[in-house]
Amino acid sequence: MKAIRVTNPGRYEDLALVDEPTPELGRRDVLIKVRACSLNFRDTIIAKGSYPGPLAHHVIPISDGAGDVVAVGSDVTRVTVGDRVTVNCSCDWVAGPNLAEYRSNSVGTTIDGMLAEFVRVEERAVIQLPDDFSYTDAAALPCAAVSAWSALHVAAPLSPGQTVLIQGSGGVSLFGLQIARMFGARVLALTSSEEKAQRLKAMGAAAVVNYRETPNWEDPILELTGGKGVDKVIEIGGGGTINHSIACTRAGGEIGLVGYVAGMAGSLRPITLQMRSVNLKPISIGPRISFEALLTGMQNTGTRPVIDSVYGFSQFKDALRHLESGNHFGKVVIDMEA
Repeated sequence: MKAIRVTNPGRYEDLALVDEPTPELGRRDVLIKVRACSLNFRDTIIAKGSYPGPLAHHVIPISDGAGDVVAVGSDVTRVTVGDRVTVNCSCDWVAGPNLAEYRSNSVGTTIDGMLAEFVRVEERAVIQLPDDFSYTDAAALPCAAVSAWSALHVAAPLSPGQTVLIQGSGGVSLFGLQIARMFGARVLALTSSEEKAQRLKAMGAAAVVNYRETPNWEDPILELTGGKGVDKVIEIGGGGTINHSIACTRAGGEIGLVGYVAGMAGSLRPITLQMRSVNLKPISIGPRISFEALLTGMQNTGTRPVIDSVYGFSQFKDALRHLESGNHFGKVVIDMEA
């Protein structure tokens, strides 16, 4: 099979196209022919050698993908050959809290990922797709959509009428907007351009603040909430934005810390966090049951991912560059058969 391996992290040009045997299956393994996969911000830093987490030697990158089951191990019971499936990012995390041992079986980081013609995963990680979900749509979900779901359910479930703040127009943020609207919540958004602001409003954002024109964007967010602050924040900026987010979250509100696109370093102000009694939780994507609940919600409401662009397998480096540029609106997908 053809696959891409991270053989010399540092440059996209050093990602290696390899031809190797199709993986052999254990008793509870499933072999998937990958039809589509999608990129996340962490895929760019994995390729460049700056990913801060554990990484398998010469790993096949990309956690998100969808395809067809083409073979199963002797003891597999959850799926059969021919099923259309996607895969939870953490193969062992089915339900409950995230445990340290789950990190040793994480798709695209500690085990081989989706940027290959075939992928082998344990059956408990596999999720069957609704009939009317395309491979492109399904491939967009595992990391970004499940992270958004988890970030909106930090200490208490998302409820109708609550106010949610999203940052930017990448995959996690747009899924956050869509999920919040599925629940009947009000969404405030941050973005960098008027064009993106109009698109966010068309998707249901009640108001949008341009963070480039208004560096202290917590002030207008507070004004938009009558000085109270938002109920929930999907924090994707990290060190560059976290203190602004705390400042505009209501007392007792929640921040789901998903990413660090505005910087990994920073100085968190604990006194502000304590004085506002804000619940801050790092998000490590989510368990399989959250993914299944998300799929059910999307199916029942007719919600589908926002797809920015689709690249062919041979164009994967261009896809990474496009994602890194920040010019995307929604998910960047790779069609493995194009």
